[in-house]
Amino acid sequence: MLRLSFSRLIARIIVLLTAFSVHEFAHAWAADSFGDDTPRYHGRLTLNPMAHLDPLGSLMLIVAGFGWAKPVPVNPYALRRHSPAALMWVALAGPMSNFLLAILAAVPFRLGLVSLDQASSSADGLLPTLPQFLFEFIFINLILMLFNLIPLAPLDGEKIADYFFPPTWSDFLARIRPYGPMILMVLFIGGPYLGIDILGWIMGPALNLLFNALVG
Repeated sequence: MLRLSFSRLIARIIVLLTAFSVHEFAHAWAADSFGDDTPRYHGRLTLNPMAHLDPLGSLMLIVAGFGWAKPVPVNPYALRRHSPAALMWVALAGPMSNFLLAILAAVPFRLGLVSLDQASSSADGLLPTLPQFLFEFIFINLILMLFNLIPLAPLDGEKIADYFFPPTWSDFLARIRPYGPMILMVLFIGGPYLGIDILGWIMGPALNLLFNALVG
């Protein structure tokens, strides 16, 4: 993995402003499309980063390569009145927006306009080059997608899994829902202190597979 140079730090900040804003806007837009005006009422139906960024989650993305934004408030009852699957689609909209951003950023690699060698060899400049920026953009958007698909509250994956899982599994998700943030902290923050790369173990294979499939 490339070391965190100043240029990569700048690239991550730009990616943060873009990826988080699009992710949360996608949630808000999907909810609004299903007749829930809660995100609009709270000023979240916007691409303005200041409406979405969470200070700690933003810092984690810059330092660790993964993080979170402020959750978009929705009304599950209003969504379910429109469709039993509405809450699932609203949850899925965020991760899928990051996947679409990663696909778009991978186009220059696929067309041969930039290369991975250029991305790794240009890490010492003061500003990110295009290959370096695109590398970070794809990498972080894929991480955000995969991280949010983990079926633990308050991540999007919990709402997606709750829709598809059989009732007994959904009941289990409901019972552990209050402890979801604590479980995530133990897995992803406590794990490294114990020498256990939980993040890499859970997301690494899928991340490598998707990155290689997009970039080639």
